Amino acid sequence: MKVPNIFAKPIGTDHPPAQIPQRQDHPAPRTGIKGTGPFSTNKFYSNFYLGNQASATYLFPYSVTWAGGNDSSSSWGLAISHVPAKQRVFGKPGEATGAARYYYSPVGIQSVSISAKELGPGTVLTTDNLTDTSVRVNLSPDGQGEPTIRFPLVQGSAFVTAEFHGGTPLIQTGIYFQTVTRSTQDPKHGVTKYKLHLNDDSVWRLYAYHTQGDALELNVVNHGLAQSTKPFYGIIQVAKDPGNGEALYDAASGAYPTGTQLSGSVDGKTGTYTFTFNKAGMKNSTLAMYALPHHVASFDDGTRGKTTDVQLDTTTKGIATAVLANSWTMVEDSLPVDIGFLPWVPNVGSVSALSPDTRTVIHNIARQEISQNMLQQSNQDSMYFSGKALAKFAQIVLAVHDILGDRTLARSGLEQLKIAFARFAENKQQYPLVYETAWGGVVSSASFQTGDAGVDFGNSYYNDHHFHYGYFILTAAVIGHLDHGWIAANKDYVNMLVRDVANPSTEDKHFPVFRAFDWYHGHSWAHGLFESADGKDQESSSEDTMHTYALKMWGTVSGDADLAARSNLMLAVQTRALQAYYLYTKDNTVQPAEFIGNKAAGILFENKIDHVTYFGTNIEYIQGIHMMPLLPHTPMVRTPEFVREEWETYFSNGRAEAVDGGWRGVLLANYATIDPRGAYAFFSQPDFDPGWLDGGASLTWYLCYSAGEFLHLPLFLLLTPFPS
Repeated sequence: MKVPNIFAKPIGTDHPPAQIPQRQDHPAPRTGIKGTGPFSTNKFYSNFYLGNQASATYLFPYSVTWAGGNDSSSSWGLAISHVPAKQRVFGKPGEATGAARYYYSPVGIQSVSISAKELGPGTVLTTDNLTDTSVRVNLSPDGQGEPTIRFPLVQGSAFVTAEFHGGTPLIQTGIYFQTVTRSTQDPKHGVTKYKLHLNDDSVWRLYAYHTQGDALELNVVNHGLAQSTKPFYGIIQVAKDPGNGEALYDAASGAYPTGTQLSGSVDGKTGTYTFTFNKAGMKNSTLAMYALPHHVASFDDGTRGKTTDVQLDTTTKGIATAVLANSWTMVEDSLPVDIGFLPWVPNVGSVSALSPDTRTVIHNIARQEISQNMLQQSNQDSMYFSGKALAKFAQIVLAVHDILGDRTLARSGLEQLKIAFARFAENKQQYPLVYETAWGGVVSSASFQTGDAGVDFGNSYYNDHHFHYGYFILTAAVIGHLDHGWIAANKDYVNMLVRDVANPSTEDKHFPVFRAFDWYHGHSWAHGLFESADGKDQESSSEDTMHTYALKMWGTVSGDADLAARSNLMLAVQTRALQAYYLYTKDNTVQPAEFIGNKAAGILFENKIDHVTYFGTNIEYIQGIHMMPLLPHTPMVRTPEFVREEWETYFSNGRAEAVDGGWRGVLLANYATIDPRGAYAFFSQPDFDPGWLDGGASLTWYLCYSAGEFLHLPLFLLLTPFPS
């Protein structure tokens, strides 16, 4: 079925349900933000309104920082940096793999700053036009009147562009100029061009398009400052030249993006999505924008024909490629439309048939697990752990109903699950949710009540919402699947959670557009309202895809075809992006060769990747956080090739069996992708220890998951012996 423009309609526009109280305050101040909300909380530009507003913002391939008079150039403007791969810093090689534990790009290298003579110690930075892909940064001498400079910042911009309306430009550098040379021939009428050759031998191109008054005339004052001889009206654009970029930059100069419009459609298993860049400046100039590797790999023929050989390194996403086009279209031709609630095998599909003996084994386990106290286990002071508990029981009930076929037992478990879920739908949990209008979103009241910003992983500050709420949305999808009549009374509550993390439309005035998912990067960011020198980050790639899978299944059962189609497309995009940036097979050419031996990212920031977790350095933590929860879509993202390489690197030859606690179960369930027979043998052993199960996992589901894979995989794939 063809679904046109899956981003056009909002999920809802009503206020959050009446049981969710509203408040107007939030402990994180909206420093310098102009306009009315809702405001994005997890986007690339958050450092401009958090803390002292001085941490870097990562545009890819450039980063920009408000210099604030404190940098090496003594600038009060916006400092621009690009760090080539040769300057990356790598951690010591690990003993087990020889791979560097981390890598990052140095911060504080201010290559070129765009400022104005009028700016000084009283300079005020404000932001407006905040969207999911762009922001405008404004600098004024005292915060009064019109800004002296405006910077429209869009992800992937080939130029950093500054709008001047009568200010006197200053071009500064903390690296020092070797030469500042004005071109003898303007690239276009009204555009002046300069070559900035810095002391690190990098070359930057500066273009000045004057819309009134005189052309830009720079006077080199000293090795760190070039100053305009008079006020300037128009735009100044700066780009780093990798050595072959001059002709491209000449062609694209004078035009600049101010935002991105996202559109897309789905037709069967094929999905397309398009970035249409809002353009300002010269009408007849075409935009130059930098694409990340996963974009280039999925370009349609028309967009691929507009790629160039101009490339720049990025901090954590490989090499960016310049594209001369006002829009890009990407195609995903393997949407997971056939993945449903049941275990799924690539090239086979969803499976539910079990042998009589296998069914008996799992049935006996399911009777025990479904009788556990759902109400008690989900009654926690954390939305994250409560959601995991609910989703665990949802999968048990689902397996009993759809795989084991015991409708009576399933009905009993379903009623208990509904009661447990109702506590949250009625907002009667230990820390009820609250809708706050300061930023625009539904958050835990935990930080408001305790004063602790980090409680429940920072939910009140918008950390991890897609993880936390994803488990609830998944639970709701299972309940709705088993009892369609339940949906009507609970739809507004569940859709509220969906809107909080994945609202597709500006028509919804209560939530920002796509709080978590970043359509430029191809995955979500978990980092909320906390300043970070290394930019946004996300740890668990598997919980990221869990939230998308949950959206897909809720859209399916609730009758929201756009949500289901959008989520199928998101899952396909995530799969492509995660396999490039998070999960590394030995042939990965995107991430540094020094790092891919780690097999998984650990924590991926905009500026660094650290093979570690926030909660420990055990290898089962670092790898396992990218496995859990194990769901039907997991083999799509974590391919057999990847799982085999990771297993042989860290967990083969009995090493997985030496892992304590619930992580052992996570590892062995993941192992089902390459040896479901061995995984099933582990989970079905008579003396299985329940302590090997994570709090969000059940033996029932793991048995069904591994048995489904085992009974339907071709024999030639069942080659890896069970670890001894």
